[in-house]
Amino acid sequence: MSMQRKTITITEQMDNWVKTQVNSGKYGNDSEYFRDLIRRDQNRREAETQLRSMLDEAEASGTSDRTPQAIWAAEKVYDLLF
Repeated sequence: MSMQRKTITITEQMDNWVKTQVNSGKYGNDSEYFRDLIRRDQNRREAETQLRSMLDEAEASGTSDRTPQAIWAAEKVYDLLF
């Protein structure tokens, strides 16, 4: 996979935040932190798309006589959200 160089401008407060994250030892440098943010955003958006699809399917299926608790348990929707 080829890497592309990007230049961004952030506030001093944001820069201090990034430095704090890197200095915590979780990230080796600023780029690792930003790549992690992008991966998390990609995962979140994919989960949102899946949830929207499930909601559209549910709405199209009509009214259910099951309780909300039964639906949550059967579909394990909670695991997708949290």
